[in-house]
Amino acid sequence: MAIGDGANGDDGPNRWTTLKIKPVYENPWIKVDEHDVLTPAGTPGIYGVVTYKNLAIGVVPIDDRGRVTLVGQYRYAPGLYSWEIPEGGGDPRLPPVLSAQRELREETGLEAAHWHDLLTMHLSNSVSTEIAHLFVAWGLTQGEAEPEETEDLALRTVPLTEAFAMVADGRITDSLTVGALLRLQVMVLGGTLPPGLAAILQRADAAAR
Repeated sequence: MAIGDGANGDDGPNRWTTLKIKPVYENPWIKVDEHDVLTPAGTPGIYGVVTYKNLAIGVVPIDDRGRVTLVGQYRYAPGLYSWEIPEGGGDPRLPPVLSAQRELREETGLEAAHWHDLLTMHLSNSVSTEIAHLFVAWGLTQGEAEPEETEDLALRTVPLTEAFAMVADGRITDSLTVGALLRLQVMVLGGTLPPGLAAILQRADAAAR
């Protein structure tokens, strides 16, 4: 079989051999190593691996009117302004939902009574170890935001349907936001939302008609 040896092609063996690992760069958030390897074909090669020291965390906060709070900020690395769900880094020693609760409070001032796992994603898995844990939250109460001093954030509240449209037409390109909103849209279409959240969105849909 072309992919793995399992009948479903989802649990294949590792045919890479690591010969040597050379540290290249490290800071408080990432480290970069160069691996001398033998490829699955048995030929020598190198592999650059970026190891992330934190989890990637994101949450779709939905209020009682079926609206989503998005966070706008300038992203230095790609050099562009981005609208995103509240997101950030999480300590891998803690349950991801605790980090999601902290990020939501810090960036927006919101706290949520109800949380539901949406998705786990491997980001840039050809070169990095980064893993994202995404949630949806509802039963919101508003408090004071506490952004980090390096964060210059704007907040925008849009109907969930508008957030879906922003993904569809390319206004949102952030990977965590795209993944979380598409997963949520699949749940809406498939009728698999948690009952409390489904009721909120049904009321919002009825009010919009």
